[in-house]
Parts: sequence; structure tokens; C-alpha cells
Amino acid sequence: MKYAEQLSVDRKRGQQQLLLTAAVVLVCVVALGITGFFDAQRFIEGAPAMQQLASEMIPPNFERWQHWITPLRDTLAMSIAGTALTLVLSLPLALLAAPNTTPSPVLGGAIRVVFAAFRSVPEIILGIIFVAAVGFGALPGVLALALHSTGMVGKFYAEAIEHVDPKPMEAAAAAGANRFQIIMFSVLPQVLPQLADITIYRWEYHFRASAVLGIVGAGGIGFELMAALRLIKYDEVSAILLSILACVIVVDSIGTALRRRLK
Repeated sequence: MKYAEQLSVDRKRGQQQLLLTAAVVLVCVVALGITGFFDAQRFIEGAPAMQQLASEMIPPNFERWQHWITPLRDTLAMSIAGTALTLVLSLPLALLAAPNTTPSPVLGGAIRVVFAAFRSVPEIILGIIFVAAVGFGALPGVLALALHSTGMVGKFYAEAIEHVDPKPMEAAAAAGANRFQIIMFSVLPQVLPQLADITIYRWEYHFRASAVLGIVGAGGIGFELMAALRLIKYDEVSAILLSILACVIVVDSIGTALRRRLK
């Protein structure tokens, strides 16, 4: 009898999962249809232009490679500075947002709303705003990266803190520790590896995002990329993209090595 009941429950669960999967696939297909993905005529008409563009991008032109070293350095510096500022902003806010460390549920809810507000505005829009506010260069890029990423990283930090083992916290509280001591000695030691993992992943993302922010005047290699596009030097565009790709591979490799050392 129990076997039959379990079989019925498993069958029902399987049907629910199948329906959910079908619903997700349907939504994806509808979204592709809305965006014109199934319009074969557009692909046919665009094929000659794509072929022409590809012929102008190949072979890549690396004649000006020396002019890209400083912008690439600025892009790397922007990604590191943006990640550092994100960490400084996200960690205290996450501690205020997590239900098990916040001094007030109302404050925790308010901080979560702030996180949602930060991550709802794309970096490129924030970059335009900060360029208008503080001028051209890497600084607006750093501010844009940090503000947007605080919304994302702070959310991840808060969720990691929320799921720590409560027993060390209870033991510290029973021993007379105050809130600060509980967080320092019972909460952070449990989540530091996970927080480090999140931070390194975000740094890898920041390098790619920094290249895009240069397009709106936030310095870095993106500025050189935009200049080449405006001058219709597609062979130089492809060379810059390959340079960015090489740097992304290096940054990702460093991130992977750091994560392995921290495990």
C-alpha cells in the first residue's frame, strides 16, 4: 500500500515537473517569436551585410597595439577598484539585510529594496550619469560598477549569511557575546569562503563590463573600441576585440586559481 502511494506521489511530481518544463519552453518560444527570431527573411536579407562586415574585420589590424596597453591597464584597474568598492558597500549592507543579523526586520526589508533598486539600473546607464556628474575617465566607470554590483553582490551576500548554521550564533549569544562579536566570530567565519567566491566571480564580470563602459566615456579599452567603430575601421575593431578576449581569458584564469586556493 505504501509503495503504491509513493508511486502515485512520484508520478504526480513527475507530471508537475513535466508541465513546468513545458511551460518554460513555451514561454521561451513565445519570447523568441516576439523578438523576430523565427523571421527567416530578415536573416536572408542580412546575410550579405554580415558577410561584408566579416570581410572588413578579417584579418585583424594590430598596428596600433601599443596605443591599447594603457587603456587595457585602465580597464583592469577599473574592474579591481569597482570590485573593492562593491565589497566595502555590500558586506555591511548584507549584514543589515539578512534576517538573522539585521537589528530590525523593517530595516532588513528596506535594504533589500535598495539592493533591488541598485541592480535594476544597468551599468551603462549609471556610467552615463556618472560621466555627466564627474567627467570622463575611469572614475565614473568605477562608481557605476560598484553601485550596480552592490545590488547584486549584496543580495548574494545576504542570502549566504541567512543560511549559516545558527548553532554557533546561539552558543556565542549564550556566552554573553554582543551582536558585533557574534557576527565577527560566529557568522563571518562560516561564510567567508562563499563571499570570496562571489567576489571573485564579480571581478571577472567587472572586467568585461568595464570594457563596455568605456564606450560611454568611462575610459579604458572601450573608448578605443568606440573610436574605431566611429571611424569604420572594422579590422581594428576585431583586433581590439581579440585583445579584450585575451585579457578576459587571463582574468578568468586568475579568478579560477584564486578560487582553488580559497577552497
